[in-house]
Amino acid sequence: MLSGGKALAVTIAAIAVAVAAAPGGDLDRADAGASGTPDPSAPVIQRGPAGRVALNGSWVLRSDPNGHGTLKGWQAGGFVGSTVTVPNAANAGRVLGPQQKASFAGTIAWYRTTFTVPEAGNYAIRMESVNHKATVWVDGVQVAHHTGLYLPFEARARLLPDVPHTLVIRANYKNPFEMKRTAWHRTWFNFGGVNREVTIRKLGQSDLTTPSVRTRLRQDGRAIVDITVHVTNRGPARALPVTGTLQHSDQKIELRFPTLVVPHNQTRVLQTTAVVDDPKLWAPGSPNLYDLEFKSGDEASYRLKTGLREIRKSGTKLLLNGQPIILKGASIHEDAQGRGDALTAADMDEVVRQLKELGANATRAQHPLNPALMERLDAAGIMVWMGVGPVDAPGAWTSKTPKLVEQAKERVRTSLFQLQTHPSIIAWNLANEVARNGHRGGQAKYIDDMARELHRRDPGRLVALDVWGIHPPDVAGAMYRNIDAIGDTNYIGWYERTLDPRPSIAAAIRAHVALFKRVFADKILVISEFGAEANALNAPASPGGFAFQSSLLKLHIDIYKADPRLSGMLVWNLRDFAVTPSFYGGSIRREVPDIRILRGLNQKGLFEYDNRPKPSLAVVRDALAAPVKP
Repeated sequence: MLSGGKALAVTIAAIAVAVAAAPGGDLDRADAGASGTPDPSAPVIQRGPAGRVALNGSWVLRSDPNGHGTLKGWQAGGFVGSTVTVPNAANAGRVLGPQQKASFAGTIAWYRTTFTVPEAGNYAIRMESVNHKATVWVDGVQVAHHTGLYLPFEARARLLPDVPHTLVIRANYKNPFEMKRTAWHRTWFNFGGVNREVTIRKLGQSDLTTPSVRTRLRQDGRAIVDITVHVTNRGPARALPVTGTLQHSDQKIELRFPTLVVPHNQTRVLQTTAVVDDPKLWAPGSPNLYDLEFKSGDEASYRLKTGLREIRKSGTKLLLNGQPIILKGASIHEDAQGRGDALTAADMDEVVRQLKELGANATRAQHPLNPALMERLDAAGIMVWMGVGPVDAPGAWTSKTPKLVEQAKERVRTSLFQLQTHPSIIAWNLANEVARNGHRGGQAKYIDDMARELHRRDPGRLVALDVWGIHPPDVAGAMYRNIDAIGDTNYIGWYERTLDPRPSIAAAIRAHVALFKRVFADKILVISEFGAEANALNAPASPGGFAFQSSLLKLHIDIYKADPRLSGMLVWNLRDFAVTPSFYGGSIRREVPDIRILRGLNQKGLFEYDNRPKPSLAVVRDALAAPVKP
């Protein structure tokens, strides 16, 4: 736990100075002190309002399988347990073996920590993610309740100085099948707990939040940058002067926002446009980042790093900064062995290192990524095809009621507001492997509604849709009319035609791509998912073996690279990851009954679960880098 009021006051002051003085250029890291050891009070997520302090140090964790903790008064902090640090996935150590099923089924986990603050006032305590139903208490008083995963939420509390305050979080992650029924399905393991960082900050008379950035390039080489920020007034109705700066190295642009009268306890959105001469553009290979800062007098400030870059669709081509670009890489899941989706800074660095080792310029995620990982992808120049909203099984749709549809829309909006300023995000992907023209129950209308809304709110990005490759539409219906880019899942050679000779598989892949080009003749096309399981339990050249995986991936990549109509190819997956214990290879067992797959582990990665590279890593890296054969 944090040691005391004076120590925390010093920490708050030190962090505020570090945030105010951070230089431009490369991504600055404040998550280690002078000794190089991590500072538990320094947020892992660098961007955000000034004055944030992380509560990532010492916590007590207690399991509550019978759900009796509230009756026992644990919300006041009166429970003992094991000492952990946050982020924490309570069951991350039990994803394989005999405890697998019980671990996946989930339980209730209670977390508590104690902290002090240097000044009396109102404070915001921000949870970046808790799975699945979170209830939060401060000093025994409930201050928040939230349902979801990979979505931030805040609690507000009035605190006294220099006295211990107790923060308790109850994470109920029981019954993933009930989660699925209520449209919280996902395609990975049911990691439960406080799986992203927790921060606290004092609230002033005004607040700055939710910035957005859009870049448009002019023919004369200058960049037009549209910038917005939300300003909240907690004082009496008044005019709030907000200023800002956009800076890269010695190039500094002053931002002027209109001065608006903001009523008490209300929020207004301020917008300005900057013209940048000789902009240092963000792109893979040259991921230039600008410091963007907002100030509301001396009451509030907000800092982040962003990149100036233009993403747009030209016919069926994806253009980055006016030039066609091809996405090359592999998808990622936030899952580190022994820690699950509660990634540390080192875990996130390892994800980026592996993508770089692959030679990737792009990756794909089925869910909104940790903002701290996004900061690293920004700095590495790796583009992201980002899944937002519900994640259903292929062809499924669980958000069938008006309430669940609105829940789905709010999930998209929350992720947009949280992540919009990251230059690496090039596309918002609204659904995972849709079938034909959408599932009955309103999937098509939801997708079309949100596609139009995203185009309106964030016109500087693509809106995408991943299509289940074995069930494409015969004719693209209304669901696709406002979609810019289509991701195609193609498992030919793995789930189908597994044992066919290579020429037959190649012909089937080309025929499949030809079908998608016909159905989606006006869309950007990306092969967003293809791959094969591989481990040492199977003979190398047999299905499930390392050589089989390498050969099949190379065959796919060679075909895709030779097709000028395609704008990218993303292998599934960068690294093996844990899934439901019922997963035992899927339909591949019908094709190859004697294949050996570890139950509950998706082994399509180019790296094993423990980060060891598979032989396919070098094969895929070379195939992606090789010139296209005439």
